[in-house]
Amino acid sequence: MPANSPTAVSQRLDVALSAGREAGRLTLDFFQRRGLKVDRKQDRSPVTEADRQAEQLLRRRIAAAFPDDGILGEEYGEQTGTSGFRWILDPIDGTKSFICGVPLYGTMVGVEYAGRSLIGVVDIPALGECVYAGSGLGAWYCRGDGQPQATRVSECSSLDEAVFLTSQLDSFRGRGAMEAYQRLEQHAAITRTWGDCYGYLLVATGRADVMVDPVMNVWDAAALQPILEEAGGAFTDWSGRPTIHSGESLACNRILLEQVLEITRQFPRRSETNG
Repeated sequence: MPANSPTAVSQRLDVALSAGREAGRLTLDFFQRRGLKVDRKQDRSPVTEADRQAEQLLRRRIAAAFPDDGILGEEYGEQTGTSGFRWILDPIDGTKSFICGVPLYGTMVGVEYAGRSLIGVVDIPALGECVYAGSGLGAWYCRGDGQPQATRVSECSSLDEAVFLTSQLDSFRGRGAMEAYQRLEQHAAITRTWGDCYGYLLVATGRADVMVDPVMNVWDAAALQPILEEAGGAFTDWSGRPTIHSGESLACNRILLEQVLEITRQFPRRSETNG
């Protein structure tokens, strides 16, 4: 039986889902807490004790269930493994929302094998929403303690009728791609910054149609690719490659993909431009 067999994927999805939701519940102990201490990392991004404790919990659960798997987390770096599987963790995606008391943040758990993301869990604890998927196992959405329901991306067929989301406008400016944002906004019917992982959940559940971010870490992306793909959509970089490793993202249904790529392909990353 190959290491990445359906059974191996299913077993890890079960742990990813239970651990991800447990870590999400932990963050609620800190959410909207007065006087919550916020530290700044070297890149000036915020981090709190909730981020740290949630990642520690995830690491304990994963190590207990799959001690040979590798783990990469935003807060505590990489622990190599020998199985070929690597768990990729973002204990709080949307920390800026979290520290402002806004419920549009989530706990993200991804699992990749041989560089390909196979499993994704996005739990939005303050809203009680969760979406998850495993390669070949479908994409599922649940609210609170309700029964999971199969989820699909929208069937919107024209960017002119689409709901377009992004996380932060100045990330386009910082990349030198503000014109890409302006073109997407001009074409779309509705534009909002319901950002970070919650925006991708909205695309995966058909409530929004397109999400584009010009800057993305691998722990921001790893959970998203299997969810979007199993929901019938696409998760690619700005050139259309289905990857979590390009440092950028585009999520939408497959009908809209080429319409969005017509815009984003005109704004390659500087490293690509320079060869």
